[in-house]
Amino acid sequence: MPTGEHLLRAAGLRVTRPRVAVLAVLAQGGHLDVEEITRQVRDRLTSVSTQAVYDVLGALSRAGLARRIEPAGSHARFEARAGDNHHHVVCRGCGTIEDVDAVVGEQPCLEPGAAHGFEAVEAEVTFWGLCPACQQERRADRAA
Repeated sequence: MPTGEHLLRAAGLRVTRPRVAVLAVLAQGGHLDVEEITRQVRDRLTSVSTQAVYDVLGALSRAGLARRIEPAGSHARFEARAGDNHHHVVCRGCGTIEDVDAVVGEQPCLEPGAAHGFEAVEAEVTFWGLCPACQQERRADRAA
């Protein structure tokens, strides 16, 4: 697996300690908000500003090394899985977010009826529902 330094160089970005640290945090998986990323980066570097983390995330997103998602009603979240046109499912109960692979082969979501001259290269689909834990909690509430 390529290191953060290698990924940054391959993307034409300068290698800095905050960039390497943010990539390491994102590589652990999940859909993290800036506050959580900053907390974990500070555990690694002891001193980094929230603005520096925002700047790093912006650079990583523009370079295709991170993906920003913003489910309705939620803060921006970031993940390392970028460039593969996957989707997300969000729990309306607890806010948990999981990846959903896009359909392989035919991709109807990439062929909008009226593209207004745009060349569509990615579609963002968000599914909403209840995760297994929230479903179980709902069943327990109804039984009580």
